[in-house]
Amino acid sequence: MKSTTFRSAVGAVLTAALSAVVLPASAASAAESPAAAGTVDTATAQSFGRLADAVLTQRTAALLDNNKQSVRRAAPLAEKNVRLSAGQSRTEDTALSTLRTRKARLAALGEAYTSADTRVAVDRIRVEAGHATVQATETTTLAYKKIRGDEPATTGFQAHHRLSFAATADGKWQLTGLTSTDDGPLAVNEPATARVATARTTALPEATPAAISKPSQPQTKPAGSYNYAAMASYAEKYWQNYNPAYRKFNEAGGDCTNFVSQALKAGGWANKSGDAEDYRSWWYDTSYQSTSWVGANEWSWFTLDAKRATNLANVYYMGVGDVMQMDFDKDGSKDHTMIVTYRSSSGVPYMTYHSVNTYRKSLASIIASYPNSLYYAYRT
Repeated sequence: MKSTTFRSAVGAVLTAALSAVVLPASAASAAESPAAAGTVDTATAQSFGRLADAVLTQRTAALLDNNKQSVRRAAPLAEKNVRLSAGQSRTEDTALSTLRTRKARLAALGEAYTSADTRVAVDRIRVEAGHATVQATETTTLAYKKIRGDEPATTGFQAHHRLSFAATADGKWQLTGLTSTDDGPLAVNEPATARVATARTTALPEATPAAISKPSQPQTKPAGSYNYAAMASYAEKYWQNYNPAYRKFNEAGGDCTNFVSQALKAGGWANKSGDAEDYRSWWYDTSYQSTSWVGANEWSWFTLDAKRATNLANVYYMGVGDVMQMDFDKDGSKDHTMIVTYRSSSGVPYMTYHSVNTYRKSLASIIASYPNSLYYAYRT
């Protein structure tokens, strides 16, 4: 078995996070009655961070090649003053089982990870009436196993989580909930939850769903009118550190299509003027933008109407600079947009996108997480 080291940045980042925590006059007073004090001391805040790191690290470890499921299972999930509740412990057991199933699906698709590094930064802690809410950012990098030999070195993502803790009568804390606060596809180490389909709201230009089975012969992307290398270079430069020249839309429905539009413009897509609400226009300026610049459905309608791209019959036909969209619940409304920034010589596209901010995630790992979704592939 390969040895794997998971490094935690919790201690290094808590100094800034603790500025959001009202500390008691003494650590003893908080330990005696955190619910009454409405505060946590520094040691407890650090324990919150370590527990978040342990849980998320364990989820990542469940995906690793030759991983034993006992890794980091006992001590890291229980400290002197902070531990999992019984209900959350059962939830994590289910999550690990789900992730082991995902690992098996990945293996069937020809993908595995040899090592990983998960780090958790606590961003904010709020304590009120015996409950603590912790906002945390996870940064995870996984190393691809060289199965075909043409995989990139790593994939990575940043994910945001909300952890709920409840104070117990003896002055300790229990983790009662851990939820993602991101839109977009699941991080590869996030267990799936059921999505509820919503009513279809439009009947505008239709994209054609693409097959997700790997074809026997890879298809080479022909030369086109745009600079596809520039598109990929832009996306891989700004996947984690946002370009300050553009507005962010993370809190307004997600930043994924805005990010892809930026990359396409970097590769030669020109603005098309028109009313901001008209899907036949596509533009961005210093004060506003067209809905097709930021909306997944509107982007698809514009792209097909303007013949900026064509639909591909199979997602594995995509090359660098091509775009993929997903309809998670098959309700006819597209939920996410991403761009290909790397393609292996054996024909596997790797996607880079925002919300969850992700670098070179293989198409295989996306399909393994969402085998029942609809996929749309666009040749730009």
